[in-house]
Formats: sequence, C-alpha cells, structure tokens
Amino acid sequence: MSLTLTLTLTDRDLEHFARAIDSARAGIAGKPPAEVAQAAGALLARAKAAAVPDFVAERLGLLETLVAMIGDTAWSLPAADLERVVGALAYFSDPRDLVPDSVPVLGFLDDAIAIELAARELRHEIEAYDDFCEFRQREANRRGLDPAKLGPTDWLDARRSELHERMHQRRQRDPGVGYGASSGYGRRSYLANVWRPSTYLR
Repeated sequence: MSLTLTLTLTDRDLEHFARAIDSARAGIAGKPPAEVAQAAGALLARAKAAAVPDFVAERLGLLETLVAMIGDTAWSLPAADLERVVGALAYFSDPRDLVPDSVPVLGFLDDAIAIELAARELRHEIEAYDDFCEFRQREANRRGLDPAKLGPTDWLDARRSELHERMHQRRQRDPGVGYGASSGYGRRSYLANVWRPSTYLR
C-alpha cells in the first residue's frame, strides 16, 4: 500500500534552505570546480544506490546535468557562468546536511528540495546544456562519430556559442522567480539516450 503526501514549503521554510545554501557556498570558496562537482557526484551516486522516494528520484537527473556541465570540456562555460553552477552545487558537497543522508527514506529529501531550488535558479543554463547535448548526439550520429570522443570542432563550437548567448539573453530578461513555486522544469524523455560526461559519478 502506498501513501501520497503533499509537501508545501512556506517562504519561511524556503528561506531556511536559502541560508543553508548560502552557508555551503561560503564553505566552498577557493575550491576547484572539479572538487565541488566530484563531491556532488558522490552524493548523486549514493542517492541512486539508495531506495529513495519518487520525489527525490525524479530530481536526480537535474543534479546529474549540473555535475556534467562542469566536467564537459566541450560546453566550456565562461567563468561567471561556471561560478553560478558551482555555487548551485555547493549544498551537495557540504557534509552538514539539514537531513543526514543516512536517515532511511527521508535522508535525501533536503537534497531533492535543494535540487529543485537550483533548477529554478539555473533553468536557462539547464535548457541550453540539454539542447547542446542533444545537438552533439544528433550531429555525431549523422557524421558517424562517437560523441564521447569528440574534441573541439567548428560546428560544435558554433552551436555552443549560440546557446551561451541565448542563455545570457534569457537570463537578462528574466525578472527572477524566487523560491515560491515548483520549477516546472520537465525532463525531456529523449535525453535519456543522449551522451554526456559522467567523470564525477564513478
């Protein structure tokens, strides 16, 4: 028998998370992006190996995307954008969870909420990177290439530049969304078969 619960977080609840995230960001100051991504990837691996609620499982793909962005040399984020993504991963590299991961069932609930908040903050980055990965896979298939072995190419660099510019423009037009609602960011099912680096998940 299953039990359905609706979780509603008030502005005060979300501010509590915001403070924890800000504290985690301060704690990673000076750390290399790869180190932060590796710690977040380790948490992702633990969550995938555990029996987690659907609410958590449905958000792990978003965390995996953020980790992949940092390890994907072809995506090559500018410094300011890379800093935004690393800052969003800070909470997942901090061992001082609001809810310890070892707590059965609920251990990753706080991480799932933090993923949701990160997805809202970085939704334009996530959408742009998803489009980049889809383009790379499609073009690699068309050209008979292995996307995992692709180095710098004119056609890939051009698409990356277009998507970075689109990401910046959309972010500039965005008035901000705060913490008050679900991100509404739906994962596209066809991306399940699209290659992206998993260096930090091993």
